[in-house]
Amino acid sequence: MNTLRANDQRARNAINVLWIVLAMECIALISGYFQYDLLQTVANGGEISIEEANANDLREQVIGGIALIVFIISIVTFILWFRRAYFNLHQKVSYLSYSEGWAAGCWFVPIISLFRPYQIMKELYQETKELFEKKGIETTRYPSTNFLAIWWTLWIINNILGQFIFRYSLRAESLDELTTLTVVSIISNLIGIPLAYVTAKVIGDYAQVEPLLHELKDEINTPPAVVV
Repeated sequence: MNTLRANDQRARNAINVLWIVLAMECIALISGYFQYDLLQTVANGGEISIEEANANDLREQVIGGIALIVFIISIVTFILWFRRAYFNLHQKVSYLSYSEGWAAGCWFVPIISLFRPYQIMKELYQETKELFEKKGIETTRYPSTNFLAIWWTLWIINNILGQFIFRYSLRAESLDELTTLTVVSIISNLIGIPLAYVTAKVIGDYAQVEPLLHELKDEINTPPAVVV
């Protein structure tokens, strides 16, 4: 039987990157407001210099590029933690709904990615709590599932907005279109800030109790027998 693998460093890595994501969302929000103000100046008949326009475009491009890189890193670090956490639970519980490979793969499968990651995360929380209760491990740190619905709702909304921003940016040229794109980007930043925080909390809450799995005997918990 495979033994448990350390996951605390992966949890810290994922959380630390998420704080950077949160910071980048705040920076992008401020930058987006400056761009919106610039667009409103033009819409109200004001004038802006070529230098101002170029400086705004450069700022937005740099912030957008850095934010994209940090976002990709956050996805990688999160999935590495998520898969390891599900792997470790598999070593103690024999009746989990999915293979540990699904904890990584489900994020990249169309349609399934809309619900399967949430199902696995919820199972991770619930089965760990039930396992500790069955084994008599007392702790006040049982991870609550209260934040999971909020986490996943914010993730879905943010992804929908991201898809809209990407597709709309390919054709946005007029002042009205650029204003719409800027407003939606600001809304996305406003969603991204709590999303980064809640995601960090989801990881942190589970990371607090995951080490307790090491206190369990090397036996796999099986489902109760069904009496016919």
